[in-house]
Amino acid sequence: MRTVILPGGETVPALGQGTWYMGERRGDAAREVAALRVGIDLGMTLIDTAEMYASGGAEEVVAQAAAGIRDRLFIVSKVLPQNASRSGVPAACERSLKRLKTDRIDLYLLHWRGGHPLAETVAAFEALKAAGKIRYWGVSNLDTGDMQELLGVPGGAGCAANQVLYHPDSRGIEFDLLPWCADHRIPVMAYSPLGHHVRRLLGSSALQAVAERLDATPASVAIAWGMRSGTVISIPKAADAAHVRENAAAAELALTVEDLAAIDAVHRPPKRKVGLDLL
Repeated sequence: MRTVILPGGETVPALGQGTWYMGERRGDAAREVAALRVGIDLGMTLIDTAEMYASGGAEEVVAQAAAGIRDRLFIVSKVLPQNASRSGVPAACERSLKRLKTDRIDLYLLHWRGGHPLAETVAAFEALKAAGKIRYWGVSNLDTGDMQELLGVPGGAGCAANQVLYHPDSRGIEFDLLPWCADHRIPVMAYSPLGHHVRRLLGSSALQAVAERLDATPASVAIAWGMRSGTVISIPKAADAAHVRENAAAAELALTVEDLAAIDAVHRPPKRKVGLDLL
């Protein structure tokens, strides 16, 4: 499994597993847990979740998947912006720890920016870190200006990741956010690496042509494309074993300069600053 280096020097898998929309129906839990376990066995030991997902239901699915193998995993969760106050962060963290049935969260993220000052959220994160409740903290859906502001608050330089939407049809971060994070050695986590309109993206003539040459699938190519820089962690979500194996195959793909040019020709890189995509 490829790895990405966190600011503290620890390495984590470049390809993990997302859990958005998991935990919403009790009858699906066994299948979702089994899918996560398959991914873990394939080296996708970084698992991303959030208190927002199914109102904590996804964290409970992760807890089942982590049972007996917690020390093999790097668990990421997120606090909602309305809970991101100095007192709200630790309370939310305790609820997540209880649902996850663990004593620590490896990476705890601010889900998106809200009304609480960044300095207050960072202070709460740092307190949790000092208490051993979390190992690292970071942010999600923050653009370049927000990141610059974050690094200016006390403790802000401790940010270990920024999780944003990134896939071949959503490349705006390449103009400034992605290089800014690389310059500051802050890994980017790419959520929804196949987009929210998966069939449309996977119907791409460029992705299909590259997939045919590599004897792969368009989904594997799209995920491999997102990880090509070596500083991006991809967290595709899959709720069945076959889909998980298809995602895992992306870690073995080596895209050539010609492959990347073919994808660029259809999925154009940005030529100017655009707003951060959320969907």
